[in-house]
Amino acid sequence: MPLFGSHLSIAGAMVNALIKAESLKLDTVQVFTKNQQQWRVRPLDPTAVNDWLTELKRLGWQSRAVSHASYLINLASPNDELWAKSVDLMTVEIERCATLSIPHLVHHPGAYTTSTEPRGLARIAKAYTAILKRTAGMDVVLCLENTVGSGSNLGRTFEQLAQLRAMILDKSPAPERVAFCLDTCHAHSGGYDMSSRASASSALDRFDQTCGLTNLRVVHLNDSKVPFDSRKDRHEHIGMGSIGRPPGPDGKPRRQALKDSGFAAVVNRPELADRPMILETPKGEDEHGRPFDAQNLRRLKGLLGA
Repeated sequence: MPLFGSHLSIAGAMVNALIKAESLKLDTVQVFTKNQQQWRVRPLDPTAVNDWLTELKRLGWQSRAVSHASYLINLASPNDELWAKSVDLMTVEIERCATLSIPHLVHHPGAYTTSTEPRGLARIAKAYTAILKRTAGMDVVLCLENTVGSGSNLGRTFEQLAQLRAMILDKSPAPERVAFCLDTCHAHSGGYDMSSRASASSALDRFDQTCGLTNLRVVHLNDSKVPFDSRKDRHEHIGMGSIGRPPGPDGKPRRQALKDSGFAAVVNRPELADRPMILETPKGEDEHGRPFDAQNLRRLKGLLGA
């Protein structure tokens, strides 16, 4: 059975994300371990670390928690100063994950901006050489996330992700530490049709052939506000976008349409049965005070075995 989770806030204290996740009846959680909009990093507070580790152990989530790296990081940057800052911050992100017993760190590959695609890929591979050396011995798996491919962002195609991993391992042979994260919204908006069970199964087969499902450590379950192959990154609630099909006249997801969608293919894929599947859908509550995360979770669980 998949491990369903959500990206939750650490406001107030990191442990609050775990407490909230349990109240939502989730199986895991994804967090930022720092303010993702700032380069500056405050050291982890020892009390906060202890509280987090105690709760993580109580829940039994030591092998399944996920962190997402700062969006400021750009390992493909041709600008030497920004590239060096990105390598430094990525190193800190890994160190924090190791301290907090978070085994998966998801990050976007990067954008080559004023450079070229080949040079951008080479910069990422070079960055990984430094990062893996600095963090040798840490059991944190770096998960390259697929993107919609807007602008000069790398990582849209499965072939490019596989090429990037091969380039990294050619310089730093540590296959156990370099893996992938597949985002359903990014895949759909990036040109892999996830709207039907058959097309999504085909996309997963293609991922398996190029990248290997054994290397897929984290899944982001997000519907898309925008159409297929739009190259835009706009997350939507499960069953309310172009993957789960348009909602019915009452504005609610149509159950049969959702069962026929790509979400059913993803959550029922045998090879992904033990992987963290993280919601990055809009937060908040409906007019009745019901958390959106709980509603999205219910819709996904309703697809199991469908």
